[in-house]
Amino acid sequence: MTEAILLVGGKGTRLRPLTVHTPKPMVPAAGVPFLTHQLARARAAGVEHIVLATSYLAEVFEPYFGDGSALGLHLEYVTEEEPLGTGGAIRNVASRLHSGPEDPILIFNGDILTGLDIRALIRTHETTGADVSLHLTKVTDPRAYGLVPTDDTGRVTAFLEKPQTPEEIVTDQINAGAYVFRRSVIDTIPAGRPVSVERETFPDLLSAGAHLQGMVDSTYWLDLGTPAAFVRGSADLVLGRAPSPAVPGRCGDRLVLPTARVAPDAKLTGGTVVGEGAFVAEGARVFGSTILPGAVIEPGAIITDSLIGTRARVGERSVLTGTVIGDGAVIGADNELRDGARVWCDARIPAGAVRFSPDL
Repeated sequence: MTEAILLVGGKGTRLRPLTVHTPKPMVPAAGVPFLTHQLARARAAGVEHIVLATSYLAEVFEPYFGDGSALGLHLEYVTEEEPLGTGGAIRNVASRLHSGPEDPILIFNGDILTGLDIRALIRTHETTGADVSLHLTKVTDPRAYGLVPTDDTGRVTAFLEKPQTPEEIVTDQINAGAYVFRRSVIDTIPAGRPVSVERETFPDLLSAGAHLQGMVDSTYWLDLGTPAAFVRGSADLVLGRAPSPAVPGRCGDRLVLPTARVAPDAKLTGGTVVGEGAFVAEGARVFGSTILPGAVIEPGAIITDSLIGTRARVGERSVLTGTVIGDGAVIGADNELRDGARVWCDARIPAGAVRFSPDL
């Protein structure tokens, strides 16, 4: 198998304000756009040609990755004029594939960080003679996901909506967002209209008697759809918990990009990333957080499990926990922001304006 389709068209609304100016796959994780990690892992598994199905802010992908030669890949880009859903996006790029009707095509989503053994998924597809093979993972609480039960041979028996009652939880297996399609199956997806591969394509194939094979791989898996998950994923890449050949440095407690500046007495731990041109001042403490390029962390600030946007500024002694600061925003001194707070791009919070405790 040498070809893949990468679905990168989503708007990333759950990640706003991070995705106001940047599509989700291009938000930096462990120092490089998240998409870089996915491309590098596909290349390591033997993929040579990848078609990117783009839509939202489609114009930013090609200037960064070009033809893919720097990664040892041949990249092509197809932009949807109107969002077509996962199935529609796959069908929309089919003309760019070179494989024959029986050849396997790898398809993966642009917002999943995973340690999936891609070669094993391809082997499963080929040895079982499946029409489509799905990467499945087990979760402790499947209520937020659609369920994918399989028989003793791993063949998929149903696609079930999110369970509403305990009785409906018949398996802990969920769709993990990576597939191998027989090339000819892609051509059966309706063209020119929105199609959900999860809600329409897979159930229809199953009803028609197609062979859908599941492969459970319970290595690292994380949906980066929320700010908290994205920050955690970046930290896990730096710490070495999530595998990637694209981390630009040795795995460890922190990753400081070459042009970043960090004061000698600043403390960076927990997989923290400090991006190009960013500055962390004296006495600052940053744990498990991502500081994007050009951001400034002023003296004595304490930042935990947070993401600080490009060219944003966090004032002296401010305390941020589980927050997202948009590009260009300024947090004045002596503020306290807690879990779930999102400060929009270019916003200004005056000194001492937001507090959760009577005294810092």
